[in-house]
Formats: sequence, C-alpha cells, structure tokens
Amino acid sequence: MTHKGFDNEIGRSVVIGGGSGMGQAIADALLAAGSEVTIVGRSAERLADAVRELGDGKLNAITADISDEEQVERLFDTVGAVDHVVSTAADLAGSYGPISSFDFAKGRGILESKLIGSMLLAKHARITPGGSLIFTSGIAAYRPSAGGAMVAAVNAALEGLARALAVELGPTRVNVISPGWVETGAWDNIAWEDKAERLRAMADRLPAGRLGRPEDIAQAALSLLRNPFITGTVLHVDGGHRLV
Repeated sequence: MTHKGFDNEIGRSVVIGGGSGMGQAIADALLAAGSEVTIVGRSAERLADAVRELGDGKLNAITADISDEEQVERLFDTVGAVDHVVSTAADLAGSYGPISSFDFAKGRGILESKLIGSMLLAKHARITPGGSLIFTSGIAAYRPSAGGAMVAAVNAALEGLARALAVELGPTRVNVISPGWVETGAWDNIAWEDKAERLRAMADRLPAGRLGRPEDIAQAALSLLRNPFITGTVLHVDGGHRLV
C-alpha cells in the first residue's frame, strides 16, 4: 500500500508570495518535483514576470492579498482542494523603527500579512488528507535587533500559531521555516544607510560562511512537504545564525 508522503509525490501546491524571492524559488522547486503550482501575490505584474521566468505548463498565478479574508476565501474557491500551502508573505514596509516613535498605522503590514494572513490561510485553505501548511518566520524571533520589535514579535507569534494549528488541524501538518539572512529583494525595504556593510559582516560571522539563498529555503520546504511525520516544528535554515 502507498501512503501520501512516502511516495515523494507532492501533488497540488499553492505558494503565497510566489512572485519573487524565496516564494518563487519554492515554486520553481515544486515544479521541478512535478507539482501543479499556483503562485499568489498582490502584484499582478510581479506574478506575470514569475510565470514568464519559470515557464512551466503546470504553473498558474492568482492575484490576492491574504490579509483580506474575502480575497482568501475567493482564492480557495478558485483553486479548490490542494495538497500543500506554503506562505512566504511578509509586508516589511514601515516594520522597523524604535518603539518610542513607531508608526503603527504604517508598520502593521507585517502583522496583517504574516500573522493574520497565515490564520486566514489556515481557516480557508482546503487541504487534502495528509497535506500540509508551511509558514515562514525568521531569525528576528531569536536574534532581534534594536528597532525590530514588530518583526521579532510577529515571527515569534507565527511559530506559536503553527504549534496550535498543528494540534487543531491534524492530520494536516503545520510547520514553519525560519530563515536567517537571505539574499532577496526584501532588503530593498529596509532603510539602513550601511546596508551593504551589514550584509557583508553577517556573511563573515555565520558558521556557514555566507548569507542564505532562496534555493536553500526551497530545499527546506521540499523536505517538510515530503515527510509525513513532521508537524508543529520550526525548521531553522539560518546558516548557524542563532549560534553567533
């Protein structure tokens, strides 16, 4: 008898944030593994670019904002039942700043996209038996920086949410990937004057000797999707960042 998870077939997948960076790399890896993939994001232009770049007949794209419940519900009305949902969504605009002057009106995007959005995915996704949800937290939950309270809080809360959902939604598996510093366009949203120097310094500090790449996160996602006995777990893909 063949059971889902042991035959390495991934089935149908939805990747939130699949139009760029880590999400696009995950979509690419899923397509290479034979999955039928739907990428989702807020930017139709970015999704169209990703579709052209990935160029696979098993790839679809849908524009949606997962912080809006009506859009999430409509998304899964459209795609129907799927085997796996992976979310890398994170609106970082305005998310960094000292708490004494933090502008919550401008900086709550990460809360809405990463935490509330993940809860809405869990509520509305129609996941087949043996399937899974993967969320993406980050190193800020373990190595917070001054001015990064909102990011640290949301990442830590997301990991708690995943543990609770693993209990509530089982046998659907719910896991989290926690990346370290990864070379993606997300850094464009962080207004550090010495950004390049900080990135180089971190690469030199890490035991792995470099920053992460989107492909590193994609391989971690495939590992979680293919293992039917991992749930409620945080998989750290940080090059040893928690150790230094």
